[in-house]
Amino acid sequence: MMPPNHWPPPPRAGSSFFKAHGLGNDYLVFEEGDEWTADPDRVREVCHPHRGVGSDGIVILLADRAGDLFRARMFNPDGSEFERSGNGLRVLAAYLTRVAPDHPRYRVEVGGAVVELLVHGRSGSELDVSVEMGRARTGAEAVDLDPDALDAAGALPGPGGDRIPVVPVSVGNPHLVVRAEVLDEAELHRVGRHLVAHPALSHGSNVQLVEVEGPGRLRALIWERGVGPTSASGTSACAVAVAAVERGWLPPSEIRVEMPGGSLVVTVSASLDVVLRGPVEEICTGTLLGA
Repeated sequence: MMPPNHWPPPPRAGSSFFKAHGLGNDYLVFEEGDEWTADPDRVREVCHPHRGVGSDGIVILLADRAGDLFRARMFNPDGSEFERSGNGLRVLAAYLTRVAPDHPRYRVEVGGAVVELLVHGRSGSELDVSVEMGRARTGAEAVDLDPDALDAAGALPGPGGDRIPVVPVSVGNPHLVVRAEVLDEAELHRVGRHLVAHPALSHGSNVQLVEVEGPGRLRALIWERGVGPTSASGTSACAVAVAAVERGWLPPSEIRVEMPGGSLVVTVSASLDVVLRGPVEEICTGTLLGA
């Protein structure tokens, strides 16, 4: 993971945008340009649902490319930059089919790592897109969590003095996965709000409640860093699937992760290599006025 204080200066972007969503988790794609600067204030304005275009995040496709390697940077709606988003990357793949239509497989450098995107097909405005997310890591060090904050059972102090068992997972960005017998929105708010910026974390974390529904099936609720509760998240789907394999809740396999916005398929190998696959729905293109 790239620490937030290591990000280079915000890039400038053009005014034209592409918008699409994965299970309701929507992203705007801009190309690098000279119309506006992606500083925190401007990103918040653009992502605002009433004063801007409205979005769960922004992907900026950089002009600096190396052969077939594309480069991108990603921003949360609160203006913060972050490492990567599975849905954001899949939205980027949908955009790349417009600018590089002869190449259904794309290599993208984002957050200091290279991932591969594959467009399997299209039906109208819906695309079937997978992302090879690389090898996940688990444990406190993977998410920059102070290991001394964990007790012998791997639990962190909770908001009411209780202990919350967590599975730290990195799929290029940090996650704390919490297993639940039954998913509950109130518990997501209690746990998510507390863990997302836990003082034992160096840079915060995404948080998931996960329920093992049956063979090859998980259900999850998500509290996303820089966003809050969200209907779906690609990297969160990957994180809960990795946690399930690493803890032995499910065997290495193709795992369907059900979220409020719908389901994604995550394939996790015994060595924790991860592939994320699901639909992307194109919404619109447009131009920022007065950018």
